[in-house]
Amino acid sequence: MNDTAQRPALPDRLSIDPRSPHYDAAIFEHDIGIKLNDKEFNNVSEYCISEGWIKIPAGRALDRKGNPMLTKLKGRVEPFYR
Repeated sequence: MNDTAQRPALPDRLSIDPRSPHYDAAIFEHDIGIKLNDKEFNNVSEYCISEGWIKIPAGRALDRKGNPMLTKLKGRVEPFYR
C-alpha cells in the first residue's frame, strides 16, 4: 500500500503523445485507467476532466504524418490508478 503514496496526482488534462504540452512521463510509470460515463476505456490517447472529453483512435485511419486519427467522446471523465 506504500505505492499509492508515491503516485503523482492525476492532472486535469493528460496526453500520451510526448510532443504534447500535457504529457507527463512520471504518471505513465504507473498503470492508469479512464472511465467515461462509468464505462472503462483502455485506448484513450488524451483526456480532459474539466471539459469532459476523451480522445480515442478512430479505427485504423492515419493522418498524413502517420498518427492515428482521433475521435472525441464527451461525458463524465474519471481517471484512476489500477
